[in-house]
Amino acid sequence: MPIIHYIEPNGAEYEIDVPVGHTVMQGAVDNMIDGILAECGGVCSCATCHCYVDEAWYERVGEPQGAEKMMLEMVVEPEPTSRLSCQIKVTEELDGLVVRLPPSQY
Repeated sequence: MPIIHYIEPNGAEYEIDVPVGHTVMQGAVDNMIDGILAECGGVCSCATCHCYVDEAWYERVGEPQGAEKMMLEMVVEPEPTSRLSCQIKVTEELDGLVVRLPPSQY
């Protein structure tokens, strides 16, 4: 099972086993990581699962598309590697993925 690293603004880090096919958001919600609110349940309509993908992983994860790209225009403190974690499907290739959680979601 791939391990996803979630890093809070205060530097606290969580290494979570997330099943292939789940989303980075679901991994956070299932493990009660506070910085991923996921108010819409993962349907890309609220941006409360905003995260920053580590630059070393961004190309592998890919850029936002369609509705996600539009939702990211509304987030507080966007960065060039901003993504909605509900739109990042976990694959074996993402084992070790690092995402940082925005201070605005705490």
